[in-house]
Amino acid sequence: MRTRTIELRFTAAVLTALWGLGALYILLGYRPGGPIDIVVGLVAIAPTAIGAAAIAWPPLVRGERPFVGVMSLGIGAILLLIPSTGSVLNQLINGGSQTLLPSIEVAYPWFLALLATSTFTGLGVARQTLGGGSSGRARLVRGIGLGVTATVIVGSTFTGVAVANDLALRDRPAASSPFGPTDPNRQPPGCSDPIEAGTSALLAVQMTASIDGHPIGQIQLAGERTGDDLRWTADVATDHALGRFGVARIGSRAWLQAPGGAWGTASIAQVNADEIDSRVLAAALTSDLRTTAENHGLEFIEGARARHCRIEVDGTTFVEAFPQVSWFVGADTLGHWRGQLDYWIFSDGEVGQVQGSVSGEAGPLGRSGILGKIDVTLDATERDRFRLIVAPAG
Repeated sequence: MRTRTIELRFTAAVLTALWGLGALYILLGYRPGGPIDIVVGLVAIAPTAIGAAAIAWPPLVRGERPFVGVMSLGIGAILLLIPSTGSVLNQLINGGSQTLLPSIEVAYPWFLALLATSTFTGLGVARQTLGGGSSGRARLVRGIGLGVTATVIVGSTFTGVAVANDLALRDRPAASSPFGPTDPNRQPPGCSDPIEAGTSALLAVQMTASIDGHPIGQIQLAGERTGDDLRWTADVATDHALGRFGVARIGSRAWLQAPGGAWGTASIAQVNADEIDSRVLAAALTSDLRTTAENHGLEFIEGARARHCRIEVDGTTFVEAFPQVSWFVGADTLGHWRGQLDYWIFSDGEVGQVQGSVSGEAGPLGRSGILGKIDVTLDATERDRFRLIVAPAG
């Protein structure tokens, strides 16, 4: 029995530490500028107190199977809390959306962890109040009841406070945004006005290909650029290529990486077409092409004001702007394809987001079908900030 008590108290201590760590992150890092930022952090401490109660009153049970069930409850809560605590830290560090509960998908692991923790503690409190000689059924009923009650009270209180703080911030400009300036008095340039890429940027590109609405491949690219120096990797799953590719350029030196291989030196000419955001501006968002751009008005993207514009493009221009399309179509220039590009100009005069697609006969994608389509999304965030491009190892 003593060994079981130690194990249960250790599990409770881990739960308490994880809840405390999450509460500390929120208490110290959650500062969107709302009227009750501190209150949100203080309410987040409540689950820590629930976990600590299980250290004082561990949920001891008779029998091997009930003990395994109680331990599984505690361990399950730990497994839910570990990634959730990491995700809230990343959210607070990276900024962006100010709400702590942006969606049900984000909230439900916290709810399940709170329910498991509260029930774990409730079983211990039930044993303490009913006595060790009481029936297991009575302790189970009371423990579950206490767990559900604590979950409803703490969960609804935290949700109410967090949502109230978010609602108070709805009409205020965001303090910062990875996409650009948040000053509501700054006006983004017009769709045909001069634009530029940032002096530096974090880059993310997603491309998908489909035939008659059925996905047949995708490309996920992530990297960074400072001036002409850049480095990125792309995870590719298409009929023409599979695996991770990499490109790096620093000054007069260049490197390439093929799937399954190490980085190797390359010539500058081999990577000149891989500049991502600046290449899109040079190939597709030229002043000539933007002369007839459609103005879709002003929008806020994660707190940053931007002008939403649209141009029509042919497949050849699309391929020139996004040469990674060759992983879908090989050397085909998509000359008969047509599509459009939407781009967002922020109040610093820079393009921070591009979305678009082209479509045409399915032949270039190498599979039978009628209509082929390629979609792309490009984000260029954290622009004009200092960053150091490091040469690949090896």
